[in-house]
Amino acid sequence: MPLVSMRQLLDEAAKGGYGVGAFNVNNMEQIQAIMEAARETKSPVIVQASRGARAYSQDNFLYHLMIAATEVYPEIPVVLHQDHGNSPETCKSAINMGFTSVMMDGSLMADGKTPSSFEYNVKVTREVVDAAHARGVTVEGEIGCLGGIEDGHGAGLDGLSHLTDPAQAEEFVKLTGVDALAIAIGTSHGAYKFAKKPTGETLKIDLLIEIHKRLPNTHLVMHGSSSVPQDLQDIINKYGGKLKPTFGVPVEEIQRGIQNGVRKVNVDTDSRLAITGAIRKVFAEKPEEFDPRSYLKPAREAMKQVVMARMIAFGQAGHAFDFTPASLEEMAKSYAS
Repeated sequence: MPLVSMRQLLDEAAKGGYGVGAFNVNNMEQIQAIMEAARETKSPVIVQASRGARAYSQDNFLYHLMIAATEVYPEIPVVLHQDHGNSPETCKSAINMGFTSVMMDGSLMADGKTPSSFEYNVKVTREVVDAAHARGVTVEGEIGCLGGIEDGHGAGLDGLSHLTDPAQAEEFVKLTGVDALAIAIGTSHGAYKFAKKPTGETLKIDLLIEIHKRLPNTHLVMHGSSSVPQDLQDIINKYGGKLKPTFGVPVEEIQRGIQNGVRKVNVDTDSRLAITGAIRKVFAEKPEEFDPRSYLKPAREAMKQVVMARMIAFGQAGHAFDFTPASLEEMAKSYAS
């Protein structure tokens, strides 16, 4: 099955009342872990790459690894998504490369750090929507700013500094025509999201619910949504790591979000923690080991287990075969009409 557009996956998720995990990748082992998890759980899947990942792996390597994924796992509908595009040029380069979905994060200026104005956000996002929809490609926008920094992207603020305004969110969707909308409800990029288990004071699920009421037909997106499980932290620290105590977004809170319009859930930190813990364990228990396969195999397996758990928790498991994907050409005709 060729790469498919994200809009189709999210439309199906809305019909079924479930969410779809979007998992960040940088290399072959991470792609393999995600695809193996998708096959075992019979899940549709979104594989996403940040600007940092594209620079690290180089576009051609990344794209051809994804083409290989569609050949090895032909039964799985898979999206290749540009995460946090910082400019129309970044998004257009992804579209030209073959990405089937892009995020134009106009909540920040092109430097990826400075909060922008509403007018700027609308302008650059609308430009990307026009270019992407002409090619059948999905567009995700963002209103409000997440906390933290990841892959050099982010305002570096706490998660409550730039929460999404529901009225602005409604106006933004009307003016831009985005397929999906990322909102800021208190989450942050990276591992250090909350100093203690989040409550209604720090994780604004009520704000999410209000936005969904205003935009019942818009697919909402939760960024910074890794759960940062304690057991993964413990493995890293047991084998020489020095992670500071931290809390992520509880899975049950993500599930509340899914019940209220969230259709895409971004997960990156949990995968990184699983991989790092598995590698540290091999190095600690077998210090004589030097074959990369000896530590990358357990790392890949550890990430696969995390991804499978999220796919089941988000409800996407078992839904890989619910629909026959349309081609990008067909999607472009649908947008035009």
